[in-house]
Amino acid sequence: MPYGSDKHSFPLAFPTWARYGFPAMRVLRYTSKNYTRSLNALDRRAEPADDVRDTVTTILKDVRENGDKAVIALAKKFDKATLTPKTLAVTTAEFAAAATGASAATKRHVKASHKNVLAFAKKSLRKDWSMKNAQGAEVGEIFLPFERVGCYVPGGTAPLISTAIMTVTLAAAAGVPEIVACTPCGPDGKVNPSLLYALHVAGATEVYKIGGAQAIAALAYGTKTIRPVAKIFGPGNRFVVEAKRQTIGSVAIDLLPGPSEILILADSSGNAAFIASDLLAQAEHGGDSQVCFITNSEKLLEDVQQEIKAQAKTLSRQTPIKNVLKNGTTLVLAESLEQGAEIANTYAPEHITLITRREKKIMPLIRTAGAIYLGNHSAVAVGDFLAGPSHTLPTGGAGKSFPGLTVDMFQKRTSIVRINPDAATKSAPIVSALASLEGLDAHAHSANIRAGIKKP
Repeated sequence: MPYGSDKHSFPLAFPTWARYGFPAMRVLRYTSKNYTRSLNALDRRAEPADDVRDTVTTILKDVRENGDKAVIALAKKFDKATLTPKTLAVTTAEFAAAATGASAATKRHVKASHKNVLAFAKKSLRKDWSMKNAQGAEVGEIFLPFERVGCYVPGGTAPLISTAIMTVTLAAAAGVPEIVACTPCGPDGKVNPSLLYALHVAGATEVYKIGGAQAIAALAYGTKTIRPVAKIFGPGNRFVVEAKRQTIGSVAIDLLPGPSEILILADSSGNAAFIASDLLAQAEHGGDSQVCFITNSEKLLEDVQQEIKAQAKTLSRQTPIKNVLKNGTTLVLAESLEQGAEIANTYAPEHITLITRREKKIMPLIRTAGAIYLGNHSAVAVGDFLAGPSHTLPTGGAGKSFPGLTVDMFQKRTSIVRINPDAATKSAPIVSALASLEGLDAHAHSANIRAGIKKP
């Protein structure tokens, strides 16, 4: 459930479609002459535009060299917030006020979401293991939490409570002792109290009122006020995603979760109203979201288009929805669901919903998706807020290489080796022979001396 921008500029209401005209959606049909060539555009690679890359490079350099001063200046520029080193962090009093001010309903719903996410995370934790190899040596792995991590939570017109839960909760479940959250504040220098309450419930130990690429830079390089972290997690806009990409090496990252997207693959059993509602739900995140619908049913294709038009008129976030339907929507009439699955793998969507009478046949064909939703009643919105798995997922084609966020990403994998005298004796001839092939006689001697084999 990544978001198109950290500071949405669109209003919550917009004049009717009739006045401005309904945007035409892109429709591809397998019977069209240019069908195959048009599908090539759906083979996406998560690469930034040159202007984004250059802007982020400048911001990272500024924060790396100027620390708090740069972070504060950038918060003023982008968020219109006047901060100082002393006001960058959310205080204990602010957390307390958020908890006191949260309504009973807010607390109940936050805790319901947190309960499911925490349970799923604990079930997913990797556990230490060991075995004996063929020579009798004991080998295995241990899984330890990172000491200090950063979780980025986008901000804007809506407090992204769900993202706080879907990232920080996993860090806490893994046992990370220091969980640092960054989220942009408003011009008044405050973070939404409901979001603060969610961060507290999820387990954040520090919260800083900064967003954008500058927040990623602060987490990666550190400033006088903000100590650096070992790994950065969470979704954001294209500048945040690019900042995470550029800081790899100075810090580890989870994945590349950018503007939200969905692909729905359905046969004639699909419910057009449900499908349209899911497409529009992802479209409302921001104008750079992407939505795609693939079907082998001409009737369903037409019905979904009509449902999109009807439902879109009733929604509040009209500007991003209109932008997405005009520039980020692709509807495909495929020859078969098998062909649709091939297209989906090329597209590598953040979310894919599969609706078909042949689920057992088609589902194994889906290989590159952040998350798979099955059946007409599996609304992606439920996964975004409540189901259990984290909604932080790869976008922009990154699903070809990255999985979605999981609790084990907050664990460090370390291998363990214990060799007893008998195993050392059995291992030495093999190690000596392989080391000799590589011309590494010190390696051979290191193994042989433990087996009582003298150097010739």
